[in-house]
Amino acid sequence: MGTGKTSKKITRVEDDGTLSESSGKKTTEFIASDESKAKARNFRIIAILSWVVAIAFEIFAIVKLRNAPVNTTLLIVLIIAALIFAVIGSLVWKKANRFDPASEKDKVRFFIQNQLGVIISIIAFLPLVILIFTNKDLSGKQKGLVGTIAVIALLIAGVAGVDFNPPSQEQYLEQTQQVEELMDGVNHVYWTKSGTVYHLYPDCSYINTDRTDEIFEGTVAQARELKNITQLCSRCEQRAREEKELLE
Repeated sequence: MGTGKTSKKITRVEDDGTLSESSGKKTTEFIASDESKAKARNFRIIAILSWVVAIAFEIFAIVKLRNAPVNTTLLIVLIIAALIFAVIGSLVWKKANRFDPASEKDKVRFFIQNQLGVIISIIAFLPLVILIFTNKDLSGKQKGLVGTIAVIALLIAGVAGVDFNPPSQEQYLEQTQQVEELMDGVNHVYWTKSGTVYHLYPDCSYINTDRTDEIFEGTVAQARELKNITQLCSRCEQRAREEKELLE
């Protein structure tokens, strides 16, 4: 089955040993490569450090909140600083999960691993919000201002921590098997910098446009790891099925 030709620049993602060229063997389970696991571990360390800093700012804010008179400006600065590090931690953590996803079979671990950002956000901001509105040293105006900012920070951090489409080993396996079924056992796809789907053919008209200057190629897992792409191009899928029918 041909893959087609294109005049666009094609950049192959660094091969970590997971790219199946033409083994013809159907993938029966998804196991993240050693390289992907190492990247995930590094990202998780960065995320945890960011969350620790966020919680440290929260603790500092609580200490300042208990010492009258309360410096409103400093309190707001501390809340914003905590928000920044909380969001950074959540985004990096979600990226780590794409490199080394959990299994849906372990529902507790799957939930905690993918929604840990939300849990940390609650820990980082909810106690502070409660203490602000119950603090007797703050005037009504101060509570309204600082409390509103703290609540908004909690909401922003919480939304940033939610993974609305959490990756799983089962999902990676299903998507890989779909591609291998269509391409005679080859786990090989293409995508662009701004694309939202991966393709089976580099000459697909959806990616061979004037706006495209570079096409990336790699495995299904790599498309998810690097660009969080979860969908197969419908045009490529139809083309592959038609080609298979002609060969049968």
